[in-house]
Amino acid sequence: MHAIRLHTFGPAENLTHETTDDPLPGPGQVRIAVRAAGVHLLDTALREGQQGPLPEPTALPTIPGREVAGVVESLGEGVAGLWLGRRVVAHLGFAPGGYAELAVTDVDRVHEIPDNLDFAQAVAMIGTGRTTMGILQFAELGPDSVALIPAAAGGIGTLLVQYAKNAGATVIGLAGGPHKVALVERNGADLAVDYNDPAWPGKVRAHLGGRPVTVVFDGVGGDVARESTALLGPGGQHIVFGWSGEGIHDGQPYLVEGVSEQVLGPVMMRKAGGPNPMRTLELRALTEAAAGRLTPAVQRFPLAEAAAAHRALETRGTTGKVVLEP
Repeated sequence: MHAIRLHTFGPAENLTHETTDDPLPGPGQVRIAVRAAGVHLLDTALREGQQGPLPEPTALPTIPGREVAGVVESLGEGVAGLWLGRRVVAHLGFAPGGYAELAVTDVDRVHEIPDNLDFAQAVAMIGTGRTTMGILQFAELGPDSVALIPAAAGGIGTLLVQYAKNAGATVIGLAGGPHKVALVERNGADLAVDYNDPAWPGKVRAHLGGRPVTVVFDGVGGDVARESTALLGPGGQHIVFGWSGEGIHDGQPYLVEGVSEQVLGPVMMRKAGGPNPMRTLELRALTEAAAGRLTPAVQRFPLAEAAAAHRALETRGTTGKVVLEP
């Protein structure tokens, strides 16, 4: 099979498109003919040798990637034959191997893809969608809500805008540059503004006519977070799920005592509860997409151009969920 392999930690150019052995499904596993593989900003940090949330450092050489969608084409021992030929999507967990034409995973991780989703959209919902559902557990949105969403043209931001609008909230979307601002407008935000414009907070205040922001969904941090939280009214929420503006490697979130709440992975999982909270959130995300209430934005790259996809992510040159297609 063809796959993207990493032999040495470092820049995006270290990702190479190679031919390697086909993986074999073990007991309780399926092998998926990959049609779409998700790319996450965390992948860029792992590529450089950061350990991130992984329990152990990445062993080299490796095939990066932990989100795949495709067709089940081989079964391991003990897997029911009904899975053969099904369109499926799965998050591989801590096991890498997604940037490839074939990937194996435990059948317990697999979801059948709803008929109205293509493979790239399904990948977006299994990762980005799952995270969005986790974030939304911490806010009750309704007609009285005013939601401010930095990075509203990104994968999570796109879904947050849609969900908040469906809940009847007034939605303010921030994005960097006119192209991204236009995307946020088309996605349904009541107001879309460029956070590179120093006057953006004043534009938000003028649009709201004295109404305060009730919740900031913040995955950016930095100056954008400082200016966003200044727009919150009494009792407002600052929900922090990332700080890309501060750098993924050594940045720190911007937090306001008594206002900010960090809702990173383990916190989301505890809130979801149940015997398998991660799968619970995945099912919620796929259900929302199947019902047409959420439509993920996707930016596609050929598998062989994984290095270009990483560079685009690192320079904020992407919109929506980044996906590799073999």
